[in-house]
Amino acid sequence: MNFSLKQILLTIGVGILVVLLVLGGLGFLIINSISGGKEVTQEGIAVINISGPITSGSSGGVLGRVGVGSRSVMKQINQAKDDKKVKAILLRVNSPGGSSAASDEIYRELKKFKATEKPIVVSMGDVAASGGYYISAPADQIYADPSTITGSIGVIMQFNNLQELYNKIGVKPVTFTSGPHKDMGSPSRELTSKEEKILQNMIDSVYQEFVDAVVEGRGLSEDKVRKLADGRIYTGRQAKKLGLVDKLGTFYDAVDKAANLAGMEGEPNLIYYNQSSPIKRLLSSASKLITYMFFDKKVGYNTNMNTEKSQLMYYKLLEQREANYLEGLQLQY
Repeated sequence: MNFSLKQILLTIGVGILVVLLVLGGLGFLIINSISGGKEVTQEGIAVINISGPITSGSSGGVLGRVGVGSRSVMKQINQAKDDKKVKAILLRVNSPGGSSAASDEIYRELKKFKATEKPIVVSMGDVAASGGYYISAPADQIYADPSTITGSIGVIMQFNNLQELYNKIGVKPVTFTSGPHKDMGSPSRELTSKEEKILQNMIDSVYQEFVDAVVEGRGLSEDKVRKLADGRIYTGRQAKKLGLVDKLGTFYDAVDKAANLAGMEGEPNLIYYNQSSPIKRLLSSASKLITYMFFDKKVGYNTNMNTEKSQLMYYKLLEQREANYLEGLQLQY
């Protein structure tokens, strides 16, 4: 493999930049830890941002993926629940959804918070659909912009069948299982009719939980919810007419409503629980650059890209590079 001087210098430069960013990030985290983090000194409203795909585990990290981790959000909700100075939660949702299990974890923690009789108000951003709507359902009030994309009430499971691709490039997967369905969803074979029924039953069961959450949270009949919950998306204005959101308004309209429901007078104090720091955003960008330079380019140099078919195969394989087929079988809202 031949590298030009420019590529070598660029690689060295990126390496130095990453080292500096990591050291700066560690310094920021240490100082933040020593200072004890965010200390609430007066009554206020906890603002929790749900931005990006909803996943299991923790959000961010030094070189973390983009999205919001359910574990981090649950911790923030519990912190707000136990803090006597927090009088309400304002959930700022800008998410297309994600993992059904992760969304359900956040939903259940919000219901525990609501049991304390502290209000929850949701402010929807550009998108609050699928799992983003699911976690919004238990709120006392939901605000959306007229052009917000919401709805998409339903469950999806999808994966790639690469059997024909494997045949074309001469890949012959060999699998040993303890039972006939252990490799269900494997990209190297088609599903059997029995497996299709198994997966559909799973989807129907989780879909019912979504419907129940909307029925309970929005006070709508199950028949009406099922008519709305065919997977379609709605604008904020359409959602208001259908009863899926309460009012059209901005983030600050939602702030005023949360303060009103909490019985707060004057301008409320906003306590941002998970606002991303500039250093974290820089580190996230650096991680994407590293992935491109050290994986995509390396694979590209070792792959014959002279034909259109070779390029197509290359990009299809890139899509699968970190994927285990069980991840493809993950239930998603």
